[in-house]
Amino acid sequence: MNPWLIHLPLAYLLGSIPFGYLLVRVFRHEDVRAVGSGNIGATNVARAGGKGLGVLTLLLDLTKGLVAVILAFKSAAHFAPWLAEGPFLAHLQGFDLAAAAAVAAVVGHVFPVWLGFRGGKGVATALGVFIALVPPISLCIVAVFAIVFLLTRFVSLASIIAAASLPIFGFLFVHAPDRAVTFCFFFIPLLIIAKHHANISRLLAGAEPRFGGNSAPKAAA
Repeated sequence: MNPWLIHLPLAYLLGSIPFGYLLVRVFRHEDVRAVGSGNIGATNVARAGGKGLGVLTLLLDLTKGLVAVILAFKSAAHFAPWLAEGPFLAHLQGFDLAAAAAVAAVVGHVFPVWLGFRGGKGVATALGVFIALVPPISLCIVAVFAIVFLLTRFVSLASIIAAASLPIFGFLFVHAPDRAVTFCFFFIPLLIIAKHHANISRLLAGAEPRFGGNSAPKAAA
């Protein structure tokens, strides 16, 4: 059977597991969508259920993206054993399948079938897929996120800038990617940025809350 027909739906279903929603429902008996921003991601889970649940959500959302891509790589090597030889980036057949699985996993997180296609913003899941897909990219975007966050304390701004930098690092570390890989490098960041549209409006208005704060910055007053 064609591995694409197996791993794209599988990656979507893995990505669509709403860990943040489930953790808050189980441990707090609340619907995280009714708290704070209404998002099911780690930042809002931390607001709703505490930092411990937020960190666990981050790790689980990252892991589901990581697993989706690893399974795709393993499947490509199984269906075409020569893919297991040499640097995996040189074998575009396996890399294409893994890149497509990466997109499917992030789409699953953002549009989960279990929650009426209303999910998170895809940041942690995107980090997971790129840890598996091209590890140096993940290190670079984490560094960008950390620098922006430490300077501003805005999770949203750090996420947006890190996402925007992803294609740059993608083309730096992957030479001559074909259409599927190029689509992955552009689609995932654009989806993440689009999901931050409300944050962008609040940032421009000076009304975006900083992480760890209970109110908007003074500039909003």
